[in-house]
Amino acid sequence: MHSEWFELPEQTAAQLAEARRHNGRAVAVGTTSVRVLESVAKDPDAATSGWTDLLIYPPYEFKNTNALLTNFHLPESTLIALVAAFAGYELIMDAYRAAVAERYRFFSYGDAMLIV
Repeated sequence: MHSEWFELPEQTAAQLAEARRHNGRAVAVGTTSVRVLESVAKDPDAATSGWTDLLIYPPYEFKNTNALLTNFHLPESTLIALVAAFAGYELIMDAYRAAVAERYRFFSYGDAMLIV
């Protein structure tokens, strides 16, 4: 897994803190967002920036992410491992079989799924 630069602005950190206070949902849009939310889980209310090299794969206990909107990723990739850690391997494989049967588009500009 490659490293990615991120910035978590003050306003976003405050919104995440507010959502947590009200038992709200932190919906990550994309796997990079998941890596950021999980990288800052030790101090999730603080604005910060830096590099994340977090590799998420099963079993992983998510601390800061409650839902994920993401593309269909390549089989045997680190990104599908992250998604399988989030939703469970069997459920994701079922979703992928359905996506292939329905001719969904994969990669960055393909179809997407919302996992809650």
